[in-house]
Amino acid sequence: MKNVILSLGIAIITLTGCISRDHQSAEGQNGSSDTMTKLQTDKVKSGNDTNNSITVMPIVKYYLQMKNSLAEDNSKDAAAAGIALEASIKNTNTTALSDTLKKIFNDIAETAIKNAKHIGKNRGNIAHQREHFEMLSEDIYDLIKAFGDGQVMYSFYCPMYDEGKGASWISETKEIKNPYMGKSMPTCGTLKEEIK
Repeated sequence: MKNVILSLGIAIITLTGCISRDHQSAEGQNGSSDTMTKLQTDKVKSGNDTNNSITVMPIVKYYLQMKNSLAEDNSKDAAAAGIALEASIKNTNTTALSDTLKKIFNDIAETAIKNAKHIGKNRGNIAHQREHFEMLSEDIYDLIKAFGDGQVMYSFYCPMYDEGKGASWISETKEIKNPYMGKSMPTCGTLKEEIK
């Protein structure tokens, strides 16, 4: 009987060790350089821990104002939203974030600030504003995925923009208001993703 128990014990320890090595191996294959995967892990670990979160909705609010202005071909209001968005990013308090989350925010913020600044400085040049809005939309998408507060947003894609190269944008509604084509093709686009 002792031999059976001892054999079972050794088998359990061996099996546990194999599972642990397989799990570590799978993690290694995914690569630690995938920032968004690391972020998702950190978000799961932090749960509702308010010491490890920020609200990005003030930033998103100005982005949405910019999107709606561009959809109306309103370069002046898009520029104003760009200036406000830049200030909002710069004023976001990240001191409560973990080092990993702070780095992710700062990496996104760096390019978002540049794009918002270009949009803000190019009142009257809506084509240039739209070029930077395309890049800014990628930043805002990453920001919402990383730090969103659960408010549902929608990612749309316009295949016609930039001579058929296409571009995406984020919206607060399922209604298509294309910021790239404006009034010339206001409903051009397809829903790509519901972001929560």
